[in-house]
Amino acid sequence: MSRRASLPGADELFRSTTPSLSAVRDSLPDSSPLAPVSHVQTPAPSQKKGVRTTQRRRVTSVEHSPSGREKHDEKITVYLSPEELFDLDQARLILRGDLGLAADRGRIVRESIAVIIADLQAKGDQSILARRLRGQ
Repeated sequence: MSRRASLPGADELFRSTTPSLSAVRDSLPDSSPLAPVSHVQTPAPSQKKGVRTTQRRRVTSVEHSPSGREKHDEKITVYLSPEELFDLDQARLILRGDLGLAADRGRIVRESIAVIIADLQAKGDQSILARRLRGQ
């Protein structure tokens, strides 16, 4: 028995996480492989790279809840100061130790974003996010 750890190969590390066009087409009702796909938007040649080509999703319900524990295909990178990361870990430990709620840092961040967005939609200019960004 080898004492070396089994690591994934480069093809697994650098695999695409976005669904292929065939996967999207298969998930749509009444689609045939020969039918043209009309819902795919291709950027016009005059558009700059990085310009949004899909419509912005508007949340219509203030009671929109975060996704919770499921596979997420979208990713952002957020840089935190050591103090902010410490506070996030402290919140996780308080939730677990004092309240008996097990949540990872990602779940805490997603829940926090949902609360802030709901407050922004409900209160607009007087929301805590708007006030904090203005420095009030």
